[in-house]
Amino acid sequence: MSTEIKVPELGESVTEATVGQWLKKAGDQVDRDEPLVELETDKVTLEVNAPHAGTLSSISAEEGAEVEVGAVLAMLEEGAGAAAQPAGEKAEQPAGEKAEQPAEAPAGKPAEKRTEKPAAETAESDTSKLSPAVRRLIDEHNLAPQQIPASGKDGRLTKGDVLAFIEGGSEKKAAPEAKAEAPAEPGETGPREERVRMTRLRRRVAERLKEAQNTAAMLTTFNEADMSELLAVREEYKESFEKKHGVKLGFMSFFVKAAVTALQDVPAVNGEIDGDDIIYKNYYDIGVAVSAPQGLVVPVVRDCDRLSFADVEKTIGALGKKARDGKLSLDDLTGGTFTISNGGVFGSLLSTPILNPPQSGILGMHKIQKRPVAIGDEIAIRPMMYLALSYDHRLIDGREAVTFLVRVKECIEDPRRLLLNL
Repeated sequence: MSTEIKVPELGESVTEATVGQWLKKAGDQVDRDEPLVELETDKVTLEVNAPHAGTLSSISAEEGAEVEVGAVLAMLEEGAGAAAQPAGEKAEQPAGEKAEQPAEAPAGKPAEKRTEKPAAETAESDTSKLSPAVRRLIDEHNLAPQQIPASGKDGRLTKGDVLAFIEGGSEKKAAPEAKAEAPAEPGETGPREERVRMTRLRRRVAERLKEAQNTAAMLTTFNEADMSELLAVREEYKESFEKKHGVKLGFMSFFVKAAVTALQDVPAVNGEIDGDDIIYKNYYDIGVAVSAPQGLVVPVVRDCDRLSFADVEKTIGALGKKARDGKLSLDDLTGGTFTISNGGVFGSLLSTPILNPPQSGILGMHKIQKRPVAIGDEIAIRPMMYLALSYDHRLIDGREAVTFLVRVKECIEDPRRLLLNL
């Protein structure tokens, strides 16, 4: 019995995907729920699994092909491939063996000897089985995958294997020796350049960011916050907080709670424009921008007004791990009402974040840096952070934007306001 392997439903407003990588090839036997192929959508990379055990008889959509929901990817024959063969024929060799079967010789003539594929071809085949995240890391660091110990199922190389190899200081040892190349002809890509096709996620991020610039009347207002009190609170309670809740007390939970307080005071920042209408949202789903191996993603922390500090920290930690492992689902990425981006983790002192459509506001956090500031009539050295709010001026007036950012500043400079809901 044959089963069509089709492109599944991909989530809200997502109608097509790109075939990223086939994890199995035609003729392979697979188990039920075993991953067959990776699909790249606008938002995530997802795996399509086998609905039952059998043999992958044919592949209809090659890697890199654009496919719509419902399109046929492959055909899966139910049952074991070897058992289904007619009597008298030799069973297919186990997966992983590269030797070719000898051709059936005419009567009276000896059969031709089997030929082995060269090692280089085997290595190339192994490389083709890498996941997009692993392949990208290997390309970025110029590594040789054959030299990296693999711990995944069936000897597959995982992202953790590559990261551990890099952190172990073996990156330089694995880098292949550079070979002298002839100068490129005019108009051709030379050895100093590499042309790589953009992933669907990267293309979609580029489209959305440009869409925000083209459609929104985007403006940014700035302020700065004295981080002294927040740092003191965090230092005083971080050990007891982690002991009780099993998670570290970070800065992001304070900023998420401060943003919720400000959004409640200035509802326009939590709204969006839909045609000629304005949608004011009475829930607070805060997106947290994360730089993952596959690109910029914004997983969403739901109902932040109902969460404790510990709940916010746990949720952000779990979403961050899923982002690094490439396991975010579409539900993790949709429906946010406001976004927070922390460029400070990369050392950014000041920036103007771009809106995440259809949201109307995004808060930018930055690096904490000690600076001289006027405290009354005296100059003091304080740990300061620049804050930036980019907003859609079509919906949010300057007064509302400044009021919002001042409320965030007040909550950060006096964290007790968050506990007392002031």
